Amino acid sequence: MSNIKYLIILLVLGVSACEVTDLDLQEDPNAVSPENASADDLFTSIQGSFEGIFNGSWGFTSGITRMTALTPFSIYDYVNATQPQNYNAIWTNAYANLFPDVDALITIGEEIGLDVHVGAAKIMKAYALTTLVDMFGNVPNSEAGNGTDIISPIADNGSDVYAAANALLDEAIATLEGTTAPAITGDVFYQGNAAKWATLAKTLKLRMALTTRLVNGSAAAEIDAIVSAGDLIDDPSEDFQANFATKRDNPNSRHPRYNEHYETTDGGYLGNYFMWLLVGDKIDADENTITDPRLRFYFYRQVKDANVYGTNEYSCHFTNLPDQTAKPAHYNDVDPRLPYCVLPSGYWGRDHINGEGIPPDGNLRTVYGLYPAGGQFDDDTYGEAQQAGTTGGLGAGIHPIVLSSFVYFMRAEAALTLGTSDDAREMLEAGIRASIDKVISFTSLVPATMSREIEDPITGETNSVEDIYVPTAEDIDEYVTFVLDAYDAADEDGKLDVIMKEYMIALWGNGIDSYNNYRRTGKPDNMAPTLEPGPGPFIRSAFLPANHVNLNANATQKELTEQVFWDTNSADFVY
Repeated sequence: MSNIKYLIILLVLGVSACEVTDLDLQEDPNAVSPENASADDLFTSIQGSFEGIFNGSWGFTSGITRMTALTPFSIYDYVNATQPQNYNAIWTNAYANLFPDVDALITIGEEIGLDVHVGAAKIMKAYALTTLVDMFGNVPNSEAGNGTDIISPIADNGSDVYAAANALLDEAIATLEGTTAPAITGDVFYQGNAAKWATLAKTLKLRMALTTRLVNGSAAAEIDAIVSAGDLIDDPSEDFQANFATKRDNPNSRHPRYNEHYETTDGGYLGNYFMWLLVGDKIDADENTITDPRLRFYFYRQVKDANVYGTNEYSCHFTNLPDQTAKPAHYNDVDPRLPYCVLPSGYWGRDHINGEGIPPDGNLRTVYGLYPAGGQFDDDTYGEAQQAGTTGGLGAGIHPIVLSSFVYFMRAEAALTLGTSDDAREMLEAGIRASIDKVISFTSLVPATMSREIEDPITGETNSVEDIYVPTAEDIDEYVTFVLDAYDAADEDGKLDVIMKEYMIALWGNGIDSYNNYRRTGKPDNMAPTLEPGPGPFIRSAFLPANHVNLNANATQKELTEQVFWDTNSADFVY
């Protein structure tokens, strides 16, 4: 992507320039005014801020849903596991950067007929508005962006913000469909393709209808109408994703997770539970493990065996070594098969809310793999990942915002829970296969790795890495058959658990949808508990950002137990 470098520059500058001011800016000296703005430059800035919002949601949402490890120092409970200042950047990106630029672009674009610019900008604003609601609950919208006229905007009800976002999507669709306006220069998502932006808008309307299904009596009819219209993201060519490049310096254009794990520092821990979903959760009738076809793409192991080190390398909390016989009793209450401390076969992460100190294990931890971070494919080489950014896909990964596989899972959930016209089982299978196909396509990032000749550890024959380790059609069919058999054998609640677990696995790299899904459904059923029992109430929404509460006279900090408007799920998330 030729403009991703410029996008990243703007993203970094935008966040750092506004670190203590947000909604209450009377005049932002960094904002672009309509008088001197270029529409294409504004659009580039909007994309950078939008990407910053998606990226900014990852740390909290992936940690709370066990994709990554939530590891606040010396903390083992929910109420102290996160702090208001953690959310300043995402708030600033939205209210000081994205929204003013979108409004400016709409003013310019509508006046001179730049339909693609205007429609795409409205879609990104709509997605950002729903993300803010999904994370924080009630947030400012109707009074935001009024400068000195309203310096302390009130928070709108989340349902009203969702309605405003839905209206923006409708406006965008009307603007984009059939337009003959010029394309956008520097559109890093869809290269100025108006039809693809319109397809995204319709898909986001489906996503919103499903997210709100617990409080929306019309959700089934809305979803059926959207699906029957037939213009949804259902092919990888339509996927809404941010694409990263491989440049290390001036500017760094690589995937943020690659920067985290493949440079010279250790990076964070991946979640033991999420890795276990691919490594050991599925067992057939003969006690054989059904390995997920995406496993070697998702994670890269730095060690072959995670159970052979000394007491200095572990931070298990209850034991000095990762002794599975000493697993906490409350783990067994959820699922006796859940791992404790580390997993077999070299998968080294951390348990949920483990506040232990950090041991010298940076060269032992499992790191982000080829998908989606552009890291290394796991070919059993077990090399150290911290190689100054010179290995794997060199960071040319993606942020998977809305993929075709996600849409199939949405439709599966809707069919099962709302009785929509889709066949839930067919949608489940389509989602799994689309996800696996997408992940395997990342082999193109590392052709030298894939073609390297090695000895097959099973047959002893010499063959390519690709032939030995990349799943075959037969491998994929075996996995899909296992999942569908489990779905067929389950009752309705169990069928929902199968769908949501497979959706969660496919979401790797997207935390906000994982968090939304968990709150809406309470699935997967066997979500790993916190390391210590009795962690207090589960976090149903994040703290409001510190800057907003400190600077806005009408803002008051909220409780972490406060549920967003669409979350009426009565499930007691004990852990």
